[in-house]
Amino acid sequence: MSGARRATVDDARELVRLRAVMLGALSGTPPEPGEWQHTALRTLRLQLPDLEADLAAYVVDAPGRPGTLAACAVGVVDLRLGGPVDPSGRSGYVFNVATDPAYRRRGFSRACLGALLDWFAERGVRTVDLKASPEGEPLYRELGFRPTSMAAMRRGEGL
Repeated sequence: MSGARRATVDDARELVRLRAVMLGALSGTPPEPGEWQHTALRTLRLQLPDLEADLAAYVVDAPGRPGTLAACAVGVVDLRLGGPVDPSGRSGYVFNVATDPAYRRRGFSRACLGALLDWFAERGVRTVDLKASPEGEPLYRELGFRPTSMAAMRRGEGL
């Protein structure tokens, strides 16, 4: 298994490609190309060079394919008001764990997510949330994630 590394700005385009892979796997249909890709690319190009940013991505390079990523995990640190369980108010959110179909079942997502969880820990983040697909749930459980009792709700687009 190859180790994960912190993504750089040079990985931005591949991270957007892997986001489309993940979105397609969740919905059953690849997403249409559009403005979302340009916006994601701009965000990554702004955030990735700043090692102190509250967004980080960890990647595994595709074996034998320079410039191509096999897998990634992307997350952010959110600041909320602290509470009794976590006085810091710092929480993590993982929103993009994806593996290119040609590289699945090799531990690449595990390596990326493990590195991202270490990044959260280095920043004092004690609580990390994510939304699990049925395919990803076993990995997330192995890494200590558990279902919560919080009912999620959303207002706005993408309901």
